[in-house]
Amino acid sequence: MSLLQVTNLTKKFGKFTALDGVNLEVNSGEIFGFIGPNGAGKSTTIRVLLGILKATEGEVKIFGKDAWNDAVEIHKRVAYVPGDVNLWPNLTGGEVIDLFVKLRGGNNKSKREELIKKFDLDPTKKCRTYSKGNRQKVALIAAFSSDADLYILDEPTSGLDPLMEKIFQECVIEVKKEGKSVLLSSHILSEVEKLCDRVGIIREGRIIESGSLTELRHLTRTQMLVQTKEPVNLKELKGIHEIEETEQGLSFQVDTEELDNAIKHISQFGVLKLESSPPTLEDLFMRHYEGTEKAHDTGVGGGK
Repeated sequence: MSLLQVTNLTKKFGKFTALDGVNLEVNSGEIFGFIGPNGAGKSTTIRVLLGILKATEGEVKIFGKDAWNDAVEIHKRVAYVPGDVNLWPNLTGGEVIDLFVKLRGGNNKSKREELIKKFDLDPTKKCRTYSKGNRQKVALIAAFSSDADLYILDEPTSGLDPLMEKIFQECVIEVKKEGKSVLLSSHILSEVEKLCDRVGIIREGRIIESGSLTELRHLTRTQMLVQTKEPVNLKELKGIHEIEETEQGLSFQVDTEELDNAIKHISQFGVLKLESSPPTLEDLFMRHYEGTEKAHDTGVGGGK
């Protein structure tokens, strides 16, 4: 069942088009990854979903209600975490969490305490003393302490260390198990790969790809570094790109669906070292959409 439906969403700021006919859908009990490079239009889309910005054209429905006209009703069932959290400097972290939870009509003290412990936050400190990461923790604890039906998370892990990122991922998986839905905006592909059922990729205000991660495998390449006993020739192999001889060994990129064949081929030459690293989303965009950039260059999108 569709919980969030965006149809032909366009947002203009004067002559500049930040969003150009965006379509996306988040189903009940689904984690949807909304990904793209910084400046692609992710945060602008989210501000329209939250009723902060009014769409120039198109329709946005959440729980079957209009995102602009019914924003107050919608917010009762939505938890939102921005990528850069601003808090009241004179309140403590605990007071801010309580305020947000009460605004949504919840009062789950045990959940709040459990999350404060998990995220290793001192709730007695004033918000003005918090680092960016701690401010982010306050917003995440407040969101996951709430009994929301839809969690809208816009770059939620910015400022968190790897251990806290793992705790965040556990929280997202937990709300999914409870049948809740999550819209996760990110430019970190590995985070999206771990969590999301489906993804929509936005670039320069347009959705350029959407589907399950399996369906989008053709977009990804893996960076490889190999050392072999005998010289290896990769030029004849399918799906191999950017071959380069380095001091450490032979460096190249391989299309994910051709990875198995590449490793089988290399193994015949006596592997001494084999390293692989996942592609970054920025690399993926630069590689796959360099050609389209010249065709419809609209400048930098609004928001993240």
